[in-house]
Amino acid sequence: MKLYTRTGDKGETGLYGTDRVSKAHPRVEAYGTVDELNSILGVARAHLRGESDPYPRLDADLEYLQNALFDLGADLATRNDSRYQAKLVRMDAEDSATLEGLIDLYQAEAPAMTGFVHPGGTLAAAQLQVARAVARRAEREVIRLGELEEYNPEVKVYLNRLSDLLFAMARAVNAHAGMTEDGWLVGGRR
Repeated sequence: MKLYTRTGDKGETGLYGTDRVSKAHPRVEAYGTVDELNSILGVARAHLRGESDPYPRLDADLEYLQNALFDLGADLATRNDSRYQAKLVRMDAEDSATLEGLIDLYQAEAPAMTGFVHPGGTLAAAQLQVARAVARRAEREVIRLGELEEYNPEVKVYLNRLSDLLFAMARAVNAHAGMTEDGWLVGGRR
């Protein structure tokens, strides 16, 4: 199979099925941002593997999330009325509940929150914070899509939980590495 098809050379792409839309269509923006998020999680996993103190459960959970993001992207790439929708896994409330369980687990591994913290710490934690911000952008893109056409509403819920999970994971990575977090100094005052 060739990587190039030339079918997108005129600025259009195919949704799952036969629909062709602009590459700037809000649906494409939404699943493109999810794809970007998935790539960032891959970078976070690479940083985790390079750290001196491994965190195998986190790596396994990030791999799980990467697979789920492929499902989420396919969900977004398939219109609700598509004849192909029966061939894919749609995100549902159970997926978000799974994330809530993971949030509780990772939140318990970090110090109690006393205020806002700066994104950063280890390379893996910093990358998870970038992923969190991109998850929030993906959520905004999905909401924008919803202003134009229908989509699976569980996608929005999932992305909201995912950004919280990525924040909890970043904090747990820093705690696991023994790093203290810098707190927000209002107005940058010392």
